[in-house]
Amino acid sequence: MLRKMAALPSGRVAKWVVLALWTALLVPALMLAGRLGDVEENDNSAWLPGNAESTKVVERAEKFQPADTLPAIVIYDRPAGITSADMAKARADAEAFKGIENVVGQPQGPVKAQDGKAVQTVVQVRKDRTGWEGIGKVVDAMSAVGEKDADGLGFHVTGPAGYASDSIKAFSGGGGLTTITALVVVVILLLTYRSPLLPLLPLLTVGGALVTSEAVIYLLAKNAGLVVNKQTSFILTVLVFGAATDYALLLISRYREELQRHEDRHEAMAEALHRAGPAIIASAATVAVSLLLLMLATLNSTQGLGPACAVGVLVGLLAMVTLMPALLVVCGRWIFWPVKPSYGSAEAAEEGIWTRVGAAVAGRPRIVWIGTALVLGVMATGMFGLRADGLANKDQFTDRPQMAVGEEIQSRHFPAGSGDPVHVVAEAASAERVRTVLSGVPGIADVSTPVIKDGEAMVLGELEDDPSSTAAMRTVERARTAVHAIEGAQAQVGGNTAVTLDTQEAAARDSEVIIPIVLVVVLLILALLLRAIVAPLLLMATVVLSFGAALGVSSLVFNHVFGFAGAEASFPLLTFVFLVALGIDYNIFLVTRVREEALPHGTRRGALTGLSATGGVITSAGVVLAGTFAAMASLPLVFAAELGFAVAFGVLLDTLIVRSVLVTALTLDVGRWMWWPSRLFRRHDAPQEPAGTPDLEPALRGT
Repeated sequence: MLRKMAALPSGRVAKWVVLALWTALLVPALMLAGRLGDVEENDNSAWLPGNAESTKVVERAEKFQPADTLPAIVIYDRPAGITSADMAKARADAEAFKGIENVVGQPQGPVKAQDGKAVQTVVQVRKDRTGWEGIGKVVDAMSAVGEKDADGLGFHVTGPAGYASDSIKAFSGGGGLTTITALVVVVILLLTYRSPLLPLLPLLTVGGALVTSEAVIYLLAKNAGLVVNKQTSFILTVLVFGAATDYALLLISRYREELQRHEDRHEAMAEALHRAGPAIIASAATVAVSLLLLMLATLNSTQGLGPACAVGVLVGLLAMVTLMPALLVVCGRWIFWPVKPSYGSAEAAEEGIWTRVGAAVAGRPRIVWIGTALVLGVMATGMFGLRADGLANKDQFTDRPQMAVGEEIQSRHFPAGSGDPVHVVAEAASAERVRTVLSGVPGIADVSTPVIKDGEAMVLGELEDDPSSTAAMRTVERARTAVHAIEGAQAQVGGNTAVTLDTQEAAARDSEVIIPIVLVVVLLILALLLRAIVAPLLLMATVVLSFGAALGVSSLVFNHVFGFAGAEASFPLLTFVFLVALGIDYNIFLVTRVREEALPHGTRRGALTGLSATGGVITSAGVVLAGTFAAMASLPLVFAAELGFAVAFGVLLDTLIVRSVLVTALTLDVGRWMWWPSRLFRRHDAPQEPAGTPDLEPALRGT
């Protein structure tokens, strides 16, 4: 039955049906994928659950100010001192800002700094249906006004609106990310297969999978409430390119083997799908299930990332087991030119690098796995230095955009928190008590007069520190403790700083809850796949150790090489999910082949043969995935650079060391106990090598 199902995509008639169906699917998908940006929600407040305190403040504060506005803080500076002409320009600019579409209300200022070297104006910017893109247009229009006839006067737009504008410009490199990722895949495939034509088929298939994924995600976001943002989009691109190309590599490798054994290419592809399909499907299912567990997150952005990326992986899988086989069979053997696999040709007899690695590991497997585990453990100690407690706005870029420069100038001449206050909403009868208590909170520089409307009051508190800094968030915590203690006030603290604080707390909670669940679920999947207990436990232990080592090295690199100020609170969880899911991916590729070879030859020889047979393709797959994640560094964002580095390094570590050395050594040392309590463990008819060095000759011949 399974063999017949595997033969369907590559049938003599079915292959044309598959191509026709995918062509019909891609026409509407292309149109829908282009509209994904219309449903993105890039505001931090949209990422929070409805029960977050800052979310409730947004709802209660709508009667005092529009909920869809952000402050743009305009900074003018002249080191020699602001002149009367400079002040006149700032006043004229403030009037001109009012004429820009989506600028609302009366600008606050201009106000000259006490040292006389800078001027500040605060402008409220309304978000239209285009979100951050609309804010970016407003900031660009303000910059055109402010920079005109500046005559040496410095001009910068900072604050939340400035941050939103610079962020959208950074994310606008997403098209470049797709191009770079595609180039990485092409180069690695060229080096792997040394064929100028073959890489075109995986690239075409991956492109179709990405477009289809984006179309499905657009429909889910528009009609099912799925929260997606720019972060989702660029992670989806990298993941689909990396994971789907990995599946293509595994399929092509097995197809090439079968072309040497079958004269008919349709039969060769059917056998390749029958042999490689279960491992590919199991790997994709494990990754998809792991990602879907992110739906347990309270943070909407993380909650939406899970199903979006799972859709990408599953669509990539569907493309690689239907469209890719059809394209390969249609093209025939010539697609492998100039080294076409011919029917009846001898199996590769040369001693490959992974055969030699297996021989070296087999000499003293126990010493090898213990030594490797200790080294990985030492590497993992570096993660204690990871500062994953969020980043200030100015620290979220790898370069120095306008808002970061403006924020530095503002902090030198004005209170760092001016223009982006803490919002406290309370019962009107408690307004003065709230104002008094808030003014006594350490870190609050000034407090406004309460504004009362419809039985409620709003009080604004100016922060002494940068509103996106850790110090400001500690001030918000103190403010909440203080105002919550006012009896009958029903006071709640919000504002942009509170939103950031609630986001970090939600991300920390998500990590504590989801990581253990992912471990248990992946362990159960492995147990069902391998029908054993020992092997899944050992494989999970190696993947967790690999994750720890990758996170430890990444932390050291972030702190001492790149000089980053820290990491986002969601960074450990996302890194864990990607590395565990993808690390298990490669273990599934290896161990399913080891199990296949162990049935006739025994576990020890099966381990060596499995490593020799899969080492090349798994290494290529790991390099592809690492390369695609490394391409994230092309975006000038610290989060993208950190996630890209950590996953790329972790994948290479898992592919080159953990999977090839640690897992192989463990399998050789544990022997048939790997499969306990399955039937393979209980079999005594398969040849069992003695405890000493096994006969490596069959493995060296690649049998």
